Amino acid sequence: MTTDAVIPEPGRRIDTLDELTAEQAEAVLDLLAAAAEADGTQAVSEQGRLQLRGGRREGVRHLLLTAGGELTGYAQLEDTDPVEAPAAELVVHPAHRGRGHGRALGSALLAASGKRLRVWAHGGRSAARHLAQVLGLTLFRELRQLRRPLAPLGIPEPVLPPGVSVRTFVPGRDDAAWLAVNAAAFAHHPEQGSLAQRDLDDRIAEPWFDPKGFFLAERDGEIVGFHWTKTHAAEQLGEVYVVGIRPDAQGGGLGKALTAIGLRHLAAEGLPTAMLYVDADNTAAVTVYERLGFTTYEVDLMYRTES
Repeated sequence: MTTDAVIPEPGRRIDTLDELTAEQAEAVLDLLAAAAEADGTQAVSEQGRLQLRGGRREGVRHLLLTAGGELTGYAQLEDTDPVEAPAAELVVHPAHRGRGHGRALGSALLAASGKRLRVWAHGGRSAARHLAQVLGLTLFRELRQLRRPLAPLGIPEPVLPPGVSVRTFVPGRDDAAWLAVNAAAFAHHPEQGSLAQRDLDDRIAEPWFDPKGFFLAERDGEIVGFHWTKTHAAEQLGEVYVVGIRPDAQGGGLGKALTAIGLRHLAAEGLPTAMLYVDADNTAAVTVYERLGFTTYEVDLMYRTES
């Protein structure tokens, strides 16, 4: 299904689609690449980029802004959380900024969401803060990107709780068990906790996926925790992609041990730097990572309409 919203400004048009053609997806990816090169950060999250391809995704809509027939802006609206307002990300091509395209996309997102909206501003730049103010949005969430050097590593030898062993993930065999533990560990985290088989398949199909860097902690043959690492080859960055502990296994030092195991793996791969994302209000996790030598590199900010 396609619905069209024509903005009054001459030559500007916004099309809202439930899915993109392969050509449209490639055009959006080209736009995102140009913006990332100019801004130094991705305007659309990994999940959002994965949702560009592969056909229709339940609850996901794509807004394509064209000016003079050229794609100059993109927004993605995801309405899959049963409690929270729909979440959005948007970007305008660097060569076409300062012409009101961002405001037009923001206004279209407000209309599409019934004025119940959350919007990510990756990198927390002043232009994004200004747009949020213009749209009447208020700051709601701060996601920090932390980094630390991997050489020298200088962290203690990992100590696993009694009865726990660690092995690596086997695609096709561990999928269902891992998804169940991930859902339990992140029951209160809307993005991570809602991952389904299709989301896992998307990531396994990505060039960066390496099961040797996906560590599973087991007790009595059951997964009780995991540390999935990720390598950003072009940037020479290793990422603490996600660390999750089953609720009944929390509090025994397993998370710290798994984090150390993953960092040792990334260091052994010869990567100079490690990164991770953590919510600023998760003070316990921030403290753990700071003790491991991580410091804040940049922040992503989420704004929302007043509820």
